[in-house]
Amino acid sequence: MYFSGAFILAALPFLAAAGPIAEAPEARSGAAIPITKRSALHRPDGSVNAEVLKRKVRSSVAKVQRGFEIYERNTAKVHPSARHLKKRATTGADSLIDDVSHIWYGTISVGTPAKQYTVDFDTGSSNLFLPDSSCGSTCSGHTLYTPSKSSTSKDLKKTFRQAYGDGSSVTGAQYSDTVSIAGLTATGQTLGSAKTYSTGFESSRFPADGMLGLAFESLSHYHAKPLFQSLIAAGKVADASFGFHLAPSGSELFIGGVNDQLYSGNFTTVDVTTPAYWQTTFDSISVDGQQVVGSTAAIVDTGTAQLIGSSAGISALYAQITGAQEASSLGDGLYTIPCSFNTPLSVTLGGTAFTIEPSTFNLGPVSDGSSTCFGGAATDDDFSSEFWILGDVFLQNVYTKFDVGNQQIGFATLA
Repeated sequence: MYFSGAFILAALPFLAAAGPIAEAPEARSGAAIPITKRSALHRPDGSVNAEVLKRKVRSSVAKVQRGFEIYERNTAKVHPSARHLKKRATTGADSLIDDVSHIWYGTISVGTPAKQYTVDFDTGSSNLFLPDSSCGSTCSGHTLYTPSKSSTSKDLKKTFRQAYGDGSSVTGAQYSDTVSIAGLTATGQTLGSAKTYSTGFESSRFPADGMLGLAFESLSHYHAKPLFQSLIAAGKVADASFGFHLAPSGSELFIGGVNDQLYSGNFTTVDVTTPAYWQTTFDSISVDGQQVVGSTAAIVDTGTAQLIGSSAGISALYAQITGAQEASSLGDGLYTIPCSFNTPLSVTLGGTAFTIEPSTFNLGPVSDGSSTCFGGAATDDDFSSEFWILGDVFLQNVYTKFDVGNQQIGFATLA
């Protein structure tokens, strides 16, 4: 077809307007990462280790306390929910806090050439760290990160120390490097190269090599973007959210959206009240249709095994369960229920009640062959008022969408 010169000249402004001015970052659709659960809550015979259970409760509470301190350091503001927790005094005898016995972990790659590492995917923190090649015996059994062997590694000339209430810590140096997850790559990602691991991170107790936090930047020890936020900023994801499916088998983390094969119906969304933890407010908690706790602030945390709440709220919950008893002889803040327990519980968020199946709430017998089991909700002395952590006892009953872009959390019924 022939066009006159006059036509071409007249059309040039429109052709130029239609053409791209600059190349936009390539955004990819989401991808799934299989994740594995590792929990030391049970003995080989299937009974629950009460000491580990209590240690995990204390560990989850301590993590929130540390996060509040980091938030204040990073923002020069007191976190609105800090008043809900007492400030724990550091004591040499308090070794219960250092515990990572319950994790969901999968694989990422770091460096150039890329090397694979397993990490604990934790929505209750915001840091990425790996064991350094100079780390001592506590890092034995882990895949070690050697910055000098990565051409994209850069020493940031900063140190980090992730402290625990008993005085132990993970310490090391900060670097930036190329990090990939589910085929999505962030360049110049800040990470910690740990030169010391406390005993809680020994491979016998912590099978992952390191940890990858999925909360907000205000909780970062490094005061830097967490990995997923780096991917968003670089335009690598078309959807600024990620989804968790936690189950006995087929568990996954979906990066850049959600896996619509794993849930049914629509999401019920609730706002993040303060972008630090994935914190929101639930409407109520009910036992067998009877409300036991009203509207309360709560953190949604994949790194917590149970429901953890105030002593008053937990007491009210178990008061509605026939045969439930406080198990002070086994551990303060723990409760037992009959192993025949078959009462549905529910957490209402955004006007929708989500059921906690009895089989999920029942953690297992207190000893081999016992008819008494541990319940999936506990309290801690440091919960001074109404405040909860919604852990795996709840999350295994829903598909959860963590929407960074809109600062919302979505919950949907499992498919």
